[in-house]
Amino acid sequence: MHSLDSLAARIARLEVQAEISALITAYAEACDEHDMPRLTAMFTEDAVFTSASGVMEATGRAAIAAMFVGLFKVRGPAYHWTHDHVIRPDPADPDRATGRVYAHAETSPGATHSLAAMRYDDDYRCEGGRWLFARRRIAFLYYVPVAEYAGVLTREGRFAAGDARLPADYPEGLDTWRAFAAAHGPARQGG
Repeated sequence: MHSLDSLAARIARLEVQAEISALITAYAEACDEHDMPRLTAMFTEDAVFTSASGVMEATGRAAIAAMFVGLFKVRGPAYHWTHDHVIRPDPADPDRATGRVYAHAETSPGATHSLAAMRYDDDYRCEGGRWLFARRRIAFLYYVPVAEYAGVLTREGRFAAGDARLPADYPEGLDTWRAFAAAHGPARQGG
């Protein structure tokens, strides 16, 4: 049987996870609605937004807002939805947590209908009773125009950045992926 203190700690952890989960959903909504005041308010003043490819980089709330304004100016309607996420409260600091979020998006950069699969690695911080993003790093499994979607997972250039086709951010760059390939040979493409 758990003590009341143990039960209270478990409930507090669940509340933190629920509040951060709501933040994650609100981020997707704000991006889709181009709601800059709402989106900007989700980041700490000293927040950092990065991408594995280096295409999206900003430090500080104002710079993050400017980065998103630039993105939204070329992107029309979009729909982001989040899937699995893991939120890990920091046992040493009740105002900090980390997490990973898996997501998909339908977007329209430059009027090109596109599909994306990505994941975010996050640091969260509670300030003034609100959970915010302190660091958000996005990595793409793929981000391509719809016309290029068929067979996307069997190609190397799975990340469309304007007219350029860059290598995907993962899984090929993961240590586990490389260790598997070293031990068992590379994954066969298309078979």
